[in-house]
Amino acid sequence: MDIRFGQLTQFIYSHHLFTGVRQAVGMLLPVVVLGGLFGLYAMGLVATFGALCVAIIDQPGPHRHRMNEMLLATLLGTLTVMVTGLASGHEWLIWVAIIGQSFFFSMLTVFGLRGGLIGFACLLLMTITMHTPLTPAQVWPHVLASLGGGLFYVAFSLGLGWLMGLRQERQALSTALFATADYVAARADLYDSTLDLDESYRRLILRQARMTDEHQAARDMILRMVQTRTRGAAPGHPARVRLWNIFIDMIAILDTMVATSTDYTLLRRALHDADVLLFARDALGKLSNDLRRIALAVARNRPALHRTSVKAELRAIEFEIDQLRQQDYARREPEVYALLIQVLRRLRNATRIVERLYEHTQARGAIQPIGGARLQQSLTRFLSRQSFRLGLLRSHLRLNSPHFRYALRVSLAVTLGLMVSSFWLSGSHLIEHGYWIILTIVVIMKPGFAMTRQRNAWRLSGTLLGCVVTVILMKLGIGNSWLLLALVVSCIMGNSLLLLNYMLSSAFNTVFVLLGFHFMAPGSLMVIGERALDTLIGCVIALLCSYVLPWWESRHMGGLVRAATRANRHYLEAGMLYVQRLQAIHATAGDADVPVSMAVPASAGQGQAAEQEAGTSSGEGGQNEAEEARINMQLARKNVHIAFGNYAEAFYRMMNEPRSKQHHVPELNNMLIQHHVLASQISAIIARLATLDSVPPTVLQTLLWLDRMLGEKGAVPAQPEALSDLPPELDDLRYSLKQMVRAAQMIRQESAVLREAEGD
Repeated sequence: MDIRFGQLTQFIYSHHLFTGVRQAVGMLLPVVVLGGLFGLYAMGLVATFGALCVAIIDQPGPHRHRMNEMLLATLLGTLTVMVTGLASGHEWLIWVAIIGQSFFFSMLTVFGLRGGLIGFACLLLMTITMHTPLTPAQVWPHVLASLGGGLFYVAFSLGLGWLMGLRQERQALSTALFATADYVAARADLYDSTLDLDESYRRLILRQARMTDEHQAARDMILRMVQTRTRGAAPGHPARVRLWNIFIDMIAILDTMVATSTDYTLLRRALHDADVLLFARDALGKLSNDLRRIALAVARNRPALHRTSVKAELRAIEFEIDQLRQQDYARREPEVYALLIQVLRRLRNATRIVERLYEHTQARGAIQPIGGARLQQSLTRFLSRQSFRLGLLRSHLRLNSPHFRYALRVSLAVTLGLMVSSFWLSGSHLIEHGYWIILTIVVIMKPGFAMTRQRNAWRLSGTLLGCVVTVILMKLGIGNSWLLLALVVSCIMGNSLLLLNYMLSSAFNTVFVLLGFHFMAPGSLMVIGERALDTLIGCVIALLCSYVLPWWESRHMGGLVRAATRANRHYLEAGMLYVQRLQAIHATAGDADVPVSMAVPASAGQGQAAEQEAGTSSGEGGQNEAEEARINMQLARKNVHIAFGNYAEAFYRMMNEPRSKQHHVPELNNMLIQHHVLASQISAIIARLATLDSVPPTVLQTLLWLDRMLGEKGAVPAQPEALSDLPPELDDLRYSLKQMVRAAQMIRQESAVLREAEGD
């Protein structure tokens, strides 16, 4: 398929549209069945609202996790309906119930994204239930209908997941591949001297953070499902093995791209707009397009056709490097020449991996998994885990907790919304559906100031757009059949675009709700004006309350910096231990003299006896220790990506906050870059040391010095000896170590500035 249609095709085959359709069908079926077959439209609508609460939680993920989360949402949603319904008939009790639930469910953000979704779903159900006062006799049928709708959706979603389990895995992997393609494209921009380097680097970091999230989502799905039986795909099924192999090589692409950090400033200054940089840019651009085709093929479950080749670019780069060599450039500019060699090697490796990815999509019949012997062991690692503990909730009941402050802001905003709808505008018929004010508040308000302000504008724009579209649809005079079709399409698109385009999602959701009111009360356009006014009032209240006890991102940037530093240090130590284990095997096998001991710090290896001497491993035991060290190194590398992503996202959120709340921007931006450089060079140097029989003493001293430099406290260790005694064949090591030393020094220097400011 033509890559020009990639965006539309990517959406059609993505999990976003699939999830939107699943949620829409699961939500609307109760009202269709109960209303259409039995005439119980009111009961069916309540059941649909119960299903809506669960549908919000129903995001892509492993079956067991989704089941637990949806059952928890069903339970909490049912309790929400019961409490709100029983209190709705009492003027002041409903205030206590609404404000209390707003605080409690907002506090669920302490459990992360999933907890926040559960809290939002319950707040949504609370807002809908408060719309009409209920008598005690009406409450219990209402509660049972909501419970039935929630349980129906759980059964529907899990059943569909069992029937289409492979499709969901393919979509998760496809999304991760598209994110990888975006990252590679951002890498290509760094070689374009016509583009601003700082802006290109900012895009690269943001795309790397997004790619890390998508890789973790695919990892959770693929690794957990590879041993799960679903319809048409038992454990070890060729289709599942194919997805496993694609996932492994997708991670290999990431490793290749970040295996070394190129000094793009140096390249641009030394080579300007030389052809060699343009060839590198074009090669990465082609590889990015190849990854997009592979991602689309995975989503469609079809073989990918190889449409491009980077052989011409690679040969051109080789020719340019050879020309520079003949001009004695390697002696005049050794660092630039070494960088070009690294770029060429990286492009060659990436090309080979992309070729393998094409082959994986075309493989049929019996397929052997990559690293099959390590498959089961890998399943017990690398997966994200989350637990819902009440102790965590209690520990955040303090004013210096961002979650507690967020819950207070939401409670205050909801209180103001109730006051406006109940007192100030109580005489206006335009505010009859004043619950929409509360709905707008709970939808817009987020823990972060920047996100709340951004969502405020999107929500208001989307609602106004939805109102205009609804007026046009109703003025066209088309029949109810077409309006019903528009309602269903709006429901699907509103759910599908929620994570892609919030403004359009709000517009479609507004059309869905307004058309729903039209079917319940035909002929009235008054409700459209009510929605617009309610949304405007809710946006104003949410914006004002976002300034109450705000939690500025700068307040916890220091903790994120320290987390990134610890992650890089652990990665360095785990890599040193891995090299030590490999060299011990070589020494025992008699392939080389006993290597210089890596003297790995005791904290390396995640609980292993790192102080064990290199020569004590032998035979199968040595192989097992090396394999264990390799897995620990990969785990440490994954944690580096996660910590770096958290740091980068928080930093750029801070940049969207008021300028007066942006503290230590130069220091934080510099450390962000240096952490990226450090992690890349650690990957490069560990891979290089793994090919050597022994570690040169000066390299070992430098690595141990780096480990001490990355420590959070203590005096600055003495500078290691110069690396000039390394032989020419280890020039790449010299360059990587220089980069690491410079990065570690700058990280320590800027961290000291932050610690001093925090002490003030």
